[in-house]
Amino acid sequence: MNRTTLGAFLLALLSAVLLGAPAEAQATRTWVSGVGDDANPCSRTAPCKTFAGAISKTAAGGEIDALDPGGFGAVTITKSLTIDGGAGQVASVLVSGTAGIVVSGAGIVVTLRNLGLQGIGTGTTGINILNAARVSVQNCDIQGFITSGIAFVSSAAGSKLTVTDTGIHNNTGTGISMAPAASGAFGLVALDNVRISENGTGVSVSNNVKATATRAIIANNTGAGATVSTTTALAVLDLDASSVSNNSGNGLTLSLTGGHPIVRLSNTSVWANVGNSMAIPVGGNVFSYGTNRINDNGTDTLPDGSSALH
Repeated sequence: MNRTTLGAFLLALLSAVLLGAPAEAQATRTWVSGVGDDANPCSRTAPCKTFAGAISKTAAGGEIDALDPGGFGAVTITKSLTIDGGAGQVASVLVSGTAGIVVSGAGIVVTLRNLGLQGIGTGTTGINILNAARVSVQNCDIQGFITSGIAFVSSAAGSKLTVTDTGIHNNTGTGISMAPAASGAFGLVALDNVRISENGTGVSVSNNVKATATRAIIANNTGAGATVSTTTALAVLDLDASSVSNNSGNGLTLSLTGGHPIVRLSNTSVWANVGNSMAIPVGGNVFSYGTNRINDNGTDTLPDGSSALH
């Protein structure tokens, strides 16, 4: 083989190798910084500028971490992922006229930790969960949205939302709204140490959702503290070691045009609400474990079977 032929052969071989190689490998951990650049590889020494810029460079099941304070922009999550804003909620998502974080992917598992979400009075929803197997929201602050602080749509049977150590406040819509996307898509929600205040309605639970709130404070909302509504199915809200107080409407409102709304209370205070402590239609049920305090509401309506304020 002469030199010309050998050179041509080696050039063709090199071209084939380069064309067959992936354009860019995804990392299991990527980084964002207030002084980053989305043209970077999102490494610790060359971080990206936004969550949206980092997500395409992060492998499924991986994690995006914030290196320093910054506003990292809206993002849509379509794969299993963790976003961690760092201790002290230094990472924020500030949006106008749109949702802050959208989660939409069949079977995905998403964790959102240490984030501040700000809708500045025009953002639609802080965290909009359209499709996922499990979503965990940890130590976040969500405010300034007009539709919901968190909206959870259970798109598949058994889909789960967990919210812990989080504040949801000053949203003109609902603090947390929970509803199914389709009949039979039963969703499970667990709230622990969540503060829901100065919203329109504090908590809204509807068809095919079972929600449990422990150590929750639902206070100072301009509508009801919590609503449980059904048209064709079951909806359940369990409150334990919680407080529903100083809401401008009823403490708890049950409504139905079909189905069966249920509220169960243990170690919970329902007090100082402007309306009824509970609005219970025929066909709705509020059950007390006898360890509650219900007083100083516009009308102190009692749970089913109760003969005293307890």
